[in-house]
Amino acid sequence: MKIIIPGGSGQIGQVLARHFTAQHHEVLILGRSKPAQLVGRFVSWDGKTPGPWASELEGADVLINLAGRSVNCRYNAKNSAEMMISRIDSTRVLNQVVATLGTPPKVWLQASTATIYRHALDRPMDEATGEIGGNEPGAPRKWNFSVEIAKEWEREFFSTEIPGVRKVALRSAMTMTPDRGGVFDVILGLTRLGLGGTNGNGRQYVSWVHEVDFIRIIDQLIREEKWTGAINICAPNPLPNREFMAAIRRAWGVPIGLPAFAWMMEIGAIFLQTETELVLKSRRVVPGRLLESGFQFQYPTWPEAAKELCERVKKQRGIR
Repeated sequence: MKIIIPGGSGQIGQVLARHFTAQHHEVLILGRSKPAQLVGRFVSWDGKTPGPWASELEGADVLINLAGRSVNCRYNAKNSAEMMISRIDSTRVLNQVVATLGTPPKVWLQASTATIYRHALDRPMDEATGEIGGNEPGAPRKWNFSVEIAKEWEREFFSTEIPGVRKVALRSAMTMTPDRGGVFDVILGLTRLGLGGTNGNGRQYVSWVHEVDFIRIIDQLIREEKWTGAINICAPNPLPNREFMAAIRRAWGVPIGLPAFAWMMEIGAIFLQTETELVLKSRRVVPGRLLESGFQFQYPTWPEAAKELCERVKKQRGIR
């Protein structure tokens, strides 16, 4: 197969590129600038206007759009505009181009986010009964922005129905890999320094998915034509932050972790140029459609996933 991945130079894009390349598929990455190390053939695009890159989509089998500015930043006016515009523009131009192709990709997987659901402590959020977020009680107003991005992103994606193209929106939770610079690497680094304690009050839920299951889900969504619409990409057992962090400490063998109260995190977020929403929002998301289909997760619970990831980090980096 020929697989096109706009925004494929990032961590998740490279997880997929390595997998597809190992399966002897042709992988093409669309990006603004080519990084020093990249799996897949690189073609330049600006993410907003048609160009020579468009011809690469003719006759391609799969399109996986991951393009968009990182949300790991301060939500000031400039960054907020870039986060929204980069997602909407890239999705819009892909809709425009794909609609003109004689032989468009048969399936288009589009990045979305589990953050689209409300701050949920009371019950799980699946695709059928989950409540879209925005102005819910107990959530800071500034969290609304992430929900608006997700809603506009999906609205733009589904705005154009293209004959012969099956569209799937990936409402993904945090994908956990042992790669340097990924979310697990950052959390593990703090844990190893003794800073892996409870964040805030620890009651907020963490939704996640192991990279092995993420890849298996993507393969199934490509392979089986029944999949359309929005799909929650996450493990079936989200857990409170307090338990989530404790499992990482046990997996690495760290006896203690200093807690970080919400006010401390707000100060730290300023220095780290990020937002506390990424940690303090309760994402209690479950993969309802996948479970109903009979999908069997290889890593359904966090303790076993954390143990496997820690073991791989130690092996890859020569740590005993």
